[in-house]
Amino acid sequence: MRGAQINRKTAETDIRLSLELDGKGKSDIKTGEGFLDHMLELFARHGRFDLTVQAEGDLWVDSHHLTEDVGIALGQAFAKALGEKKGIVRYGLSIIPMDEALILTAIDFSGRSFLCYKADVPAEKIGTFDTELAEEFWQAFARNADCTLHIRKLDGKNSHHIIEGVFKSAARAIREAVKIEEAFADEVPSTKGVL
Repeated sequence: MRGAQINRKTAETDIRLSLELDGKGKSDIKTGEGFLDHMLELFARHGRFDLTVQAEGDLWVDSHHLTEDVGIALGQAFAKALGEKKGIVRYGLSIIPMDEALILTAIDFSGRSFLCYKADVPAEKIGTFDTELAEEFWQAFARNADCTLHIRKLDGKNSHHIIEGVFKSAARAIREAVKIEEAFADEVPSTKGVL
């Protein structure tokens, strides 16, 4: 199994995260931010990743530090679990309808971190979650997973549907990209020889 464990402790957050890439979609998520828990649970399910996140943060301020740091830890876990990236497909693409919302995600585990995020959300909050933090999460993920990540809303007006579509679409694109191509299991998918 390709996996990783990340422990990240700062003055603002304390995160313990474990990831298995070749899992069954099982999750045990406790961050103290209900909407983020929901997004991470469906990310694990749709990506078929086994994911455990136990996180505490300064939620009396807001959810910013917690959300960003969970994104950092998850990105670090993917980078660690992929190692030299031998045999992976490398690229992934997913277009997910979530009722009226339609979300496209494309990813390249290129070794170059970049995020293009165009998924505006009408509401400022969903429950206690600031909706602008969805972009912060994926920015932190892309930087720490060393991937190029494009997320685009093609349609949608319900804030919950849009962000849920983003997490589902990203999960499925990532699942495609990290799959092993058995015929090329000993090769790094790059003319450079490294990613």
